[in-house]
Amino acid sequence: MYQNLAILRMAGQMAGNAALRQSAVAQNVANADTPGYKAVDAPSFAETYQADQALTLRTTRAGHLGAAGGQDTPRLAPRSDPGTESPNGNTVSLEGEMVRAAELRHQHDMALAIYKTAQQVLRTSLGRQG
Repeated sequence: MYQNLAILRMAGQMAGNAALRQSAVAQNVANADTPGYKAVDAPSFAETYQADQALTLRTTRAGHLGAAGGQDTPRLAPRSDPGTESPNGNTVSLEGEMVRAAELRHQHDMALAIYKTAQQVLRTSLGRQG
């Protein structure tokens, strides 16, 4: 029942996107000294959410395009704006990764706040308090 609520589905997608992008930040930081390493990232939540809303297909089996099992998940790819390249060919900026990690934590906290608010609304509508 709760999976069908659009607001909860959106919050889940937001948290998933934040987790994927946070793993990209961790990978970038881990490879900050690797010669020739190119910084990676995943599409932003706004980009992936718009794409999901534009393509809403009705599916009857898990193998169909757009079904939960057959859905393409966003992948990590080299960043479109790699920034300044160091002399050894590495494009990771530790300062930039720290800023990106803080933004992603904010995105994850926002997803949790949406969950909590939706939970309170559901409890209130059912006549339960607390």
